[in-house]
Amino acid sequence: MMPGNNLLTVRSLGMRFGGIQALTDVNFDIPTDSISALIGPNGAGKTTVFNCITGFYRPSAGDIDLTVGGHSQNLGKLLASKLLGGSHRIARHGIARTFQNIRLFREMTVLENLLVAQHHSLNHNLLSGFFRTRGYRDSEQTAIDHAIRWLNVVGLRDCANRLSGTLPYGHQRRLEIARAMCTHPKLICLDEPAAGLNPRETEDLATLIRQLRQNHGVTVLLIEHDMGLVMGISDHIVVLDHGKVIAKGAPHEIANSPAVILAYLGVDEKTDTKAKTQ
Repeated sequence: MMPGNNLLTVRSLGMRFGGIQALTDVNFDIPTDSISALIGPNGAGKTTVFNCITGFYRPSAGDIDLTVGGHSQNLGKLLASKLLGGSHRIARHGIARTFQNIRLFREMTVLENLLVAQHHSLNHNLLSGFFRTRGYRDSEQTAIDHAIRWLNVVGLRDCANRLSGTLPYGHQRRLEIARAMCTHPKLICLDEPAAGLNPRETEDLATLIRQLRQNHGVTVLLIEHDMGLVMGISDHIVVLDHGKVIAKGAPHEIANSPAVILAYLGVDEKTDTKAKTQ
């Protein structure tokens, strides 16, 4: 990674819901080809940041810039358009995400879930579909090949024709990642990908996330409460507390940050009172 080579730049991000200020002056960078983590106690504002980045929320203040191939795009301007849902526009510019609560099409097969994710790249011409022209068939086959490729990457090729709702929980997590990757993202945002996984599944997840960066050129941003996973795979960590950034840095810096320790562990009230009187 080259210094200053940032894929995502967040500046002065703010988010207000009525009288509640959920995010205040949030600033951080996501370096290209990195694995970065956004952590913090429950209610710190992590998912709100994700929702702003991925177009589910339109921020109340600040800027989010995505830089690909030397060209910077202000995501706020994309969200100002009324033509498509915000998340659709953001996805088309190279940002994909998974969710804390799995959102698969449970009554569709594993393969069909990945084909749905590619709908924007298929030949939608009505006559082409009706007559199944060569262009339509080529487009369809390309989508199938791409889906199979990602099923191989996540180890679910043998499950292609199973209903996604019948898969074990850990497999569903992997399928969500594969579905997001089918949109050809530059940045994938993973919202608590290790939630509900056993230790072996978590180790396998760590390997998969490293592969996304190393073998497929994808920058990763994750929210995660499993600190073992975060410290083991992250190049860079941003810590939120009460909607504000309280620390940024490498894993060893975050692990030894007094502000982070205080946010997670708090201060014993009796000890704190005693210290103030001494």
